[in-house]
Amino acid sequence: MPAMAKARYVRVSPLKARRLVNLIRGRALQEAQAILDLTATPTAQAIAKVVNSAAANAENNHDMDPDFLWLREAYVDQGPSMRRVRPASQGRVSIIRRPTSHITVIMDENEELKQAAAARGTRRRRRKESGTRRAAAPKGRPASDAAAPEAAAPPEE
Repeated sequence: MPAMAKARYVRVSPLKARRLVNLIRGRALQEAQAILDLTATPTAQAIAKVVNSAAANAENNHDMDPDFLWLREAYVDQGPSMRRVRPASQGRVSIIRRPTSHITVIMDENEELKQAAAARGTRRRRRKESGTRRAAAPKGRPASDAAAPEAAAPPEE
């Protein structure tokens, strides 16, 4: 069962959003995230939120492995346009339309990659995030001295 995420009424033009969604459709999760991270537009940020949400849904709700996820479907539908008015000449008003979008992302596991990894007997392991990281050593001193500065100090008399 594929995992899905939707963002509705996003204040982005559907035409602009479709350009980016067409770039990432059918790609692996890591590749799609890299494309969206390197695209410096507010539209890319909105789409990245939906992609990350779909990945979290796949991992937490459907027990899928994030290493083998790919974007099976991704599309943008047009939402309602907000209408704003602006004064025009001779006492008239002109209507300004602010478009909205509904962004949908559907993810699934790539069975071919999963079977290939199982055949090799290897699998990428995720690094554990631990709060204890060793401090970087100051210049000119080895890393073992940086971890224990008391041991490097001369004894007091």
